[in-house]
Amino acid sequence: MTLSNQNGNGKAAVLGLQHLLAMYAGAVAVPLLIGTGLGFNESQMTYLISIDIFMCGIATLLQLTVNKFFGIGLPVVLGCAIQAVAPLILIGQTKGIGAIYGSIIAAGVFIVLIAGFFSKVEKLFPPVVTGTVITTIGLTLIPVAITKMGGGDATAPNFGEPTTLLLAFVTILLILIIQIFGKGFVRSIAVLVGLVGGTLLAMVLNQVDFAAIGHAPLFHVPQPFYFGTPTFDVSSILLMIIISIVSMVESTGVYFALGDITGKRVQEDDLKRGYRAEGLAVVLGGIFNTFPYTGFSQNVGLVQLSGIKTRRPIYFSAVFLVILGLFPKIGALAQIIPEPVLGGGMLVMFGMVAVQGMKMLSSVDFQNEKNLLIIAISIGFGLGFNAMPTLFNQLPATVQMFTGNGIVMSSLSAIVLNLIFNGYPRKATASIETTHSHM
Repeated sequence: MTLSNQNGNGKAAVLGLQHLLAMYAGAVAVPLLIGTGLGFNESQMTYLISIDIFMCGIATLLQLTVNKFFGIGLPVVLGCAIQAVAPLILIGQTKGIGAIYGSIIAAGVFIVLIAGFFSKVEKLFPPVVTGTVITTIGLTLIPVAITKMGGGDATAPNFGEPTTLLLAFVTILLILIIQIFGKGFVRSIAVLVGLVGGTLLAMVLNQVDFAAIGHAPLFHVPQPFYFGTPTFDVSSILLMIIISIVSMVESTGVYFALGDITGKRVQEDDLKRGYRAEGLAVVLGGIFNTFPYTGFSQNVGLVQLSGIKTRRPIYFSAVFLVILGLFPKIGALAQIIPEPVLGGGMLVMFGMVAVQGMKMLSSVDFQNEKNLLIIAISIGFGLGFNAMPTLFNQLPATVQMFTGNGIVMSSLSAIVLNLIFNGYPRKATASIETTHSHM
């Protein structure tokens, strides 16, 4: 009995590692982008990345642990919300770093306070809305994967050189081979095998940079208010609250998608606890100087691919994240995975996210042409505005923060159009039941 339990833990730990590697690039991208935008030095960047990884683990544990007050109890991984990057850089540049963390703390408190109300408006998220948002998330992220497959910088002269493409396509090929010929557990870690195999090939081809490990300190302790005392600026707080509501809409889509995959009926109380856990994670993010957290979409694709429906691997993933955050040198190990290898893995996962959205849309009544319009316009806004954010350059900077984010525009469009065309449903659980009727 003990032996099989140890075996089960071993497998869960490997699956947890796969989830960690899947979300690592996305989690690290936010502090990298914000730190670069605000001109942070190397030691500040190292702290920012390490504490971010540490807090991703804490935030995920909050969401996994179900009690009366918080935790949705689905195999969800929390990471930094990418939609917060541009607004936070703007706040930092105009109001200072203190205002960034003041606005994050205030937004976290706001999420905790409105969790009960927001869970009651889940009627705003029938399958036509959640399916559209999840499909748009997957489709808008695919170009990010494609850019990474070419080396990460589309303007670089060596972008898309043969070696880079070889690494990307070998990674995809490995994932496909394991998915087709692998059995059981081996098949469930297809993405991990692809990432490790691609990195090993990159080492043979001398394409792996170990500098990040050399520069990172061996150990550090998270410090509250590392970058100074938070300041509370009203306009910055309002902006972060709006971004937080968008993150909650995205998380709602993630919760319903995971509920759909795992066969769990997501109810009002589940959503309330899920939002509270997210709000608590955002408050802690502000205190320890990281950024707002949201349910990570790439891990939805991974749950779908691996076929694992329990929380145990995610617990391992969360614990690994906490450990990596305390030992920056170990955390830096995950940074050696070359961009094209990550891009190959991401392409498969983001594609699976889009497919999960389409699967949710399969329960929509397409005889009703209004539903076709809602989906068509919302996906069009999502992909179009994401591809051409300069379309709104003549509008005020505050407006551009929202219009340039395809996921934000798609979410708002789907919710508003659904209300206009289909009205507000009277039955509280109608949307949830419809979501799960085609399981």
